[in-house]
Amino acid sequence: MLRARYEIVSTLGEGAFGKVVECIDHSKSGARMALKIIKNIDRYREAAMAEVEVLEQMNSLDCDRRYACVRMLDWFDHHGHVCISFELLGLSTYDFLKQNNFQPFPVEHIRIMAYQIIRAVRFLHKNKLTHTDLKPENILFVDSKYDIEYNAKMRRDKRTLKNPDVKVVDFGNATYEHDHHTSVVSTRHYRAPEVILGLGWDHACDVWSLGCILIEYYLGSTLFQTHDSKEHLAMMERVLGTIPVHLLQKTRKRRYVHRYKLDWDAHSSSGRYVRKHCKPLKHYMTAQSADHEQLFDLVQKMLEYDPTKRLSLDQALRHPFFTFVQFLFKSLFSI
Repeated sequence: MLRARYEIVSTLGEGAFGKVVECIDHSKSGARMALKIIKNIDRYREAAMAEVEVLEQMNSLDCDRRYACVRMLDWFDHHGHVCISFELLGLSTYDFLKQNNFQPFPVEHIRIMAYQIIRAVRFLHKNKLTHTDLKPENILFVDSKYDIEYNAKMRRDKRTLKNPDVKVVDFGNATYEHDHHTSVVSTRHYRAPEVILGLGWDHACDVWSLGCILIEYYLGSTLFQTHDSKEHLAMMERVLGTIPVHLLQKTRKRRYVHRYKLDWDAHSSSGRYVRKHCKPLKHYMTAQSADHEQLFDLVQKMLEYDPTKRLSLDQALRHPFFTFVQFLFKSLFSI
């Protein structure tokens, strides 16, 4: 009797698309890998095949594995279920935060994580792809082993990663420049203002998402915690200042605008919620050191309202926040 090639060991995650499981690959001397199993539903199958196409291109363009994008090992169809096998990675950055009681990452780890993520997403942009769903759940540690010590200030244990190396995953919504652009992209909390306002989007929407992710790593919590678009825009104004008039003039979402300003009642219950939960960006800084100031300067430039003025990822990699890590990476790769 033939033994199945893949033996499922555990479930790593589940979603609307299906699930991801850890498997033993008996054709590879028992090596462990991750297998993404897609539901046998037309729209999920189509998305999975589009992801396979993107992953195959990435494998061929990055044969030296210079960029921190997850590696597809194989794919196959099993009774209508598209199955994609990947290298086995550690926890997502979100799951690590959650298991660490949402205690922030150290700035030194954020620097390394951010540099690797930005290089990976810039690699996509150079190849005419926008990820469109960047969030902490879609960034995984290569190895999430940690040291643990008691945090007296927080009165709880704190986990510190042994290795902050990360990889970007989930290319199911990645979109080529020439492909149809759906009107709404990105998970709510990481969604750029031009998407909310219906102004169209390009690579710059990924940059906005990255800015939201980096500040979340710094704070341990989501910057824009809301499920309502108008409230989301009001939170942006509280954190980043007034939305430029020329963007509000262009939007067809007229219910958000009154006399070229955000139509928002700061004295309503929602207004009080926004004032309580949001403050100007620099007020979130927990230390006045150069490292912290440089990180906040980088985030501020990533969270520029106007996508045409937003920092590009080429510019981000040259930001002073990365001066030291650039030196380390240049000894390994040409950026």
